[in-house]
Amino acid sequence: MLLRAYRFTDKSGVVLLKLSIALIDALLEGLLLIRRAVAGVVLFIARTVWRILRPFAGLLVAVLMIFVNLLRRGGAQTAQAGGGAMARRAARAQIKATITEDPLKAQNRTLSAVTVVLLLILFGVVLWATNPARTATTTSGGAPLDLAAAALPTATQSIILQNTPVPTATPQPAFLGVRGSMAYVARERGQSDLWGVPIGSRDPIRLTNDPADERDPAWSPDGRRLAYASHKDGNWEIYVLNIGEEEPTRLTYDLSFQAAPQWSPDGEWLVYESYQGNNLDIYVMNIQGVLNGSESPIRLPGNSDAPDFSPVWSPQSDDGRHIVFVSWRDGNQDIYSFSLDDQSVVNLTQTPTRQEDHPAWSPDGDRIAYSAFDVGLEKVFVTSADGSGGAQVIAPGRAPAWSPDGGSLVAAVDSIDGTQLVVTPFAGSGVSTAIIPAQAGATSLSWTLTALPQTLVNAGGLPLAVTEPLYIEQEERLNADPPYRLNTIGGVSVETAVLSDRVNDSFIALREQVAESTGVDFLGRLDDAFWEITRPPQPGEPRPNWLQTGRAFGITRNGIVGFPPPIEVVREDVGVNTYWRVYVRVSDDAQSGQLGEPLRHMPWDFASRTQGDVEAYDQGGRLKSVMPEGYYIDLTELAVDYGWNRMPAGDDWRANASSINYWLFTKADDLSLFESLREIYAESQLGGFVPTATPAPVATQEG
Repeated sequence: MLLRAYRFTDKSGVVLLKLSIALIDALLEGLLLIRRAVAGVVLFIARTVWRILRPFAGLLVAVLMIFVNLLRRGGAQTAQAGGGAMARRAARAQIKATITEDPLKAQNRTLSAVTVVLLLILFGVVLWATNPARTATTTSGGAPLDLAAAALPTATQSIILQNTPVPTATPQPAFLGVRGSMAYVARERGQSDLWGVPIGSRDPIRLTNDPADERDPAWSPDGRRLAYASHKDGNWEIYVLNIGEEEPTRLTYDLSFQAAPQWSPDGEWLVYESYQGNNLDIYVMNIQGVLNGSESPIRLPGNSDAPDFSPVWSPQSDDGRHIVFVSWRDGNQDIYSFSLDDQSVVNLTQTPTRQEDHPAWSPDGDRIAYSAFDVGLEKVFVTSADGSGGAQVIAPGRAPAWSPDGGSLVAAVDSIDGTQLVVTPFAGSGVSTAIIPAQAGATSLSWTLTALPQTLVNAGGLPLAVTEPLYIEQEERLNADPPYRLNTIGGVSVETAVLSDRVNDSFIALREQVAESTGVDFLGRLDDAFWEITRPPQPGEPRPNWLQTGRAFGITRNGIVGFPPPIEVVREDVGVNTYWRVYVRVSDDAQSGQLGEPLRHMPWDFASRTQGDVEAYDQGGRLKSVMPEGYYIDLTELAVDYGWNRMPAGDDWRANASSINYWLFTKADDLSLFESLREIYAESQLGGFVPTATPAPVATQEG
């Protein structure tokens, strides 16, 4: 009996809990639904009670009828039994007034009896519902329980646990169903290596690790060999690596620059760029003929006196009879197609205001993909192989490559967190999908259907060859205000040869690297290093200035003049800002190809603004008309290796020569200009440079 009482209490508690939950859910629907919720709850309770009592409604009515009949019969019998007594009291009734009972008392007794009967019936129903024999064999819906569940201990029978549904896996985009491998170039610790990654994996592995630079990977048609350019033997040459082997095969033996190899569709020829006779041209070679010495590389007949570079051979679907490449032959950087049949050359893009690069031929031979800056953003375009129909913008990115089935394109997309290799569908539906995180600046993508050797993947690729850091900042924090001091950069010809103690070591290391890469101590002479905070600014210069922080330096500004000038400056519009990429000419002794490489992008001509050209005056200059000859190193790239970044030009740079800023490099290390000043100055020394604190809001009293 106690167990049944416990179960009765437990069931009642469950009912109350469910009612409370239902009431709370209804109230959460809003104040406007309160009336409806309350009505729903009442209706729910009424229906619940009715469902419980409905099987016993007939029994209840019968019990009530029997009870009423019993009452009536009892009253009649009482009347008959008392007939004689009433006759004897007849005389007395005439004398005394007849005493009548209050009818409400009789009704109350009847209702009380009915209530007791109903409570007894309800108690019996609950006991029946909580009968262990019943709950062990049926569910709430009356269906038989599984025998295995019925055999569980009694304590676990009251709750039947259901397995949590397994989440459905997010389906992979259809255009990523094409597997295979990706190769690309990434730069780390001041040198570039070739990397590879299986499609579907997010763990790239290093394919080459020579301390010298490697670049421009291209998969062979069968995906088993990788052609590329390397500086490993002292100058830029073409190599072929059988994937899985350690040593590549060298194909060219010329002191001049060779790079950007691409395969013919039969895998027997390579097309590449070579700097011969002070001009960058397109060459082809038969691999076996070159290896056995029976043939020599051939200069493509369609070359011009302007730079031609970045060649790509058409696929088998085109019978391999065309080569596309980039050229400056019409005064701007366009993409051209050369026919091996009639040796004709066709300009496919014809865009005077846009400089195209990195062409890639689709597997079906019908289209050419390429990348170019457009309105401050580098984008991937696709045009027809014959140049008709214009160009279609596909997605942001650079250096695109086609998937082996031609259904999608992969491109490198830069962000503040590095570079992502992003795949965008070309045929069919889908959205751009980032598939591989890569080092910042990753480029030169190539996609093959062949998988990387599993042994190479399992080994995790090759280790990094350069194990020592490029520099170590030996800084000392002072127990004073300011917390850091200025330190010398010895041997540098500049008015004040000091920088902040937190950045001077990286500058010294950068200076040594530039001297080694150019054969010239280019950073041994600067226009600016550190400015005193009291120094008045020149017209158009901002105040305060990064040069006052000890975290900036300025190269010689007149380096853009001379015959030839020591530096060339290439304009790059990124977003809403104008940046400059600085190239330093290597020493005359290394102009045979030992150091540097030829220029591909036309430098900016600042001098034209003062030579009577109205448009050049308004635009702050124009592109040069002839590509400078010789070999250069990318100073901007080397500076980034050592943590030094270029500064954007000021908004007024076209009219204000002091805000062009191609000469300025900074190492902020995520500090603001004021925070950098506070590292070498006390706040009391900064005067008007101290930012004005935003006043705290004044609380108002409400009266």
